[in-house]
Amino acid sequence: MNSSSPPLQNEGVAAAFACFPALARAGLLEIRQLIYEVAETEGVGPIEETLKWGQPAYLTSQRKSGTSLRLGVPKSGGYALYVHCQTTLISDARTAFGDAFTYEGNRAVLFNAQTSISDTPLALLIASALTYHRRNKKGPR
Repeated sequence: MNSSSPPLQNEGVAAAFACFPALARAGLLEIRQLIYEVAETEGVGPIEETLKWGQPAYLTSQRKSGTSLRLGVPKSGGYALYVHCQTTLISDARTAFGDAFTYEGNRAVLFNAQTSISDTPLALLIASALTYHRRNKKGPR
């Protein structure tokens, strides 16, 4: 990853990151950086960073471009990238990437402290989310 992500400016998001366990926080910050890098590469416009359901959430500010991504810590431990469960993103990832990820239903990919984000096709999954509505005429935001 070459560029750096912007500093945390939303106090709620900063507080959420501060509450994550250290190992999970490091992985989630790495995913956050990747989200910003992919957004720039894909030309989806500015990314809005906010809280959804108490978790850091990322979405394009251009309507009808992409669907939101959330970062969090699942009850099973580790950390996760969550997508809107009514999209086809996770089923598409299963088809395209097989066992490159550990999945939680149709809503998340899971990681543990040993996961090297750079060794996964995560950038492709993030790009699919950030361009979801461009590629699919209908779908939840």
